Amino acid sequence: MLAQGSQLIPPPVLGTCVWGMMALFGWSLWAALREGIIRLKALHQIPCDRCMYCTGDYRLKCAVRPYTAFTEEAIGCRDFEPTEYAVPKRAKYGKD
Repeated sequence: MLAQGSQLIPPPVLGTCVWGMMALFGWSLWAALREGIIRLKALHQIPCDRCMYCTGDYRLKCAVRPYTAFTEEAIGCRDFEPTEYAVPKRAKYGKD
């Protein structure tokens, strides 16, 4: 029954539709990848991990601006002070 229904549409039209759908899928995949790269570049501009006010603790990420720390709002932070050392990682369960 399915084979009889597919004979209503000529093969060149079906082929064109299939290739069109594949092209649309490829274009949307490329657009999603491009948007992801742009977003990733923006996230790499967040300077919080290199700031002296970063505490390295998940409960208080920044001593000066705790609500905007590690967000896109932190790009261009007025209180950014670079450090010369990496922020040490906290031990699990708060043990030092």
